[in-house]
Amino acid sequence: MTIDRRSLIKGMALLGVASPFLGSALPALAAAGLPAPALSTPTLVLISSAAADSTFVHGVRAGIGTSMAQVRQASHELPFLLDFEQQLRHRQSARVIGLLDDALATPLLALARSAGASVPWLGQHTATARLSRHRLLTAGMADGCAGHLHRHLLACGAGFTLDEERQDSAVVAHQLDGPSRNGEHIDQWAAAIGFLLASMGTGNPGAAPLLPAGKVPLIGSFVSFSILA
Repeated sequence: MTIDRRSLIKGMALLGVASPFLGSALPALAAAGLPAPALSTPTLVLISSAAADSTFVHGVRAGIGTSMAQVRQASHELPFLLDFEQQLRHRQSARVIGLLDDALATPLLALARSAGASVPWLGQHTATARLSRHRLLTAGMADGCAGHLHRHLLACGAGFTLDEERQDSAVVAHQLDGPSRNGEHIDQWAAAIGFLLASMGTGNPGAAPLLPAGKVPLIGSFVSFSILA
């Protein structure tokens, strides 16, 4: 991991976790997208308590359908961590996606690395009542997802910045932003990310769902990820 790449995810508490298993991404998955069994197997969706009622879950379900999204609230508790590790090692879940706070994401990503999983998408997201900031580290099958996220965020109308770095390049692939045009869709970033992670590997994901105004925005710092077991 270069110094530039370390600065990209500074503050995520993941500095010792992100690079090693991105670097060990499985070439077949990176080249061909999701294997066929993953498309017929429920995707494990991990959320923290702060994101339990967020638009992230709505976006996931819009991307793969309610029946294919196995939503679980992540925990620091040992039984949950052991069960998660077992699922990864025995390939019981072909794909795991999530939106968690930093402290919850760190041990799960470490377990994924230990189990030999690959992570084509790792993102840091900071949202306030006025704008959102997104930093992505991507590889393989996540190619093009940052561009889709940019278009989704522009459609939302809320202010944002978006930086992406490709795992196989020392150059930042995207440095994008958008002005705030209205405050009606401030929480749409979470729906867009949930939709993209759910749709990753299935071709053009189309447009993320827009939600009606009035929902309590998801405020704070979060980590999103896609894990391929």
